Amino acid sequence: MVKQAFILGAGFGSRMRPLTDHTPKPLVALAGKPMIDHVIDRLISVGVEKIVVNVHYLADQLETHLKQKNNAEFIISDERDLLLDTGGGVKKALTHFSDEPFFIHNSDSTWIEQGYNNLAAMISNFSLSRMDNLLCLANRNNSIGYSGTGDFELSETGLISRKQAGVSTDHVFIGVSIATKALFANSPEGPFSLNMLWDQAIASQRLYGVHHQGIWMHVGTTEALSEAEHCIKTTNPT
Repeated sequence: MVKQAFILGAGFGSRMRPLTDHTPKPLVALAGKPMIDHVIDRLISVGVEKIVVNVHYLADQLETHLKQKNNAEFIISDERDLLLDTGGGVKKALTHFSDEPFFIHNSDSTWIEQGYNNLAAMISNFSLSRMDNLLCLANRNNSIGYSGTGDFELSETGLISRKQAGVSTDHVFIGVSIATKALFANSPEGPFSLNMLWDQAIASQRLYGVHHQGIWMHVGTTEALSEAEHCIKTTNPT
């Protein structure tokens, strides 16, 4: 089991204004509860016991919200002084984790399961001997709030490679992965993106992917929030 997780909660949520003018994006409500609570509940349901959340924008609100929870151990990774981007944010929090694998989860990524538990499937597919990072990849044609051309190619064995420039692919990263500390072995100090570490893992054939099943919702804009609300109301989740 993967018993620890990092949630990316420090972003400004600029594309969701005016909802985020006075509310941090992770606390924007989706289907009656803050988006970050959807993430937390799903992580806890597969056995996660320790959750680290980084904070920066309107950090006090998010910190107060998490202090009210007692269904897991919550730790704040404070980035009020300097926002560290995705990779730098996770690296700062590594001291809170054991040497076991851990989830990295965007706070605005959620989905409707359809007879299949995606996080449990990620745990089952993760191999410490073969992988430094396992990414969950959705079909972009079965997604809400995503309008890009895809992110990666996925081989039959699960190895990930970058898609070629100007070419579309069905595989889009949903903002959820399982990582090890080894992924950060050659990482810089300060702010940097996880994309840099993914390229290193691709080069060493240590980056793998697993197919997401269900309806993935990237709730990054007010329009995507409305679409997600409608989808949740009209779909019978399992």
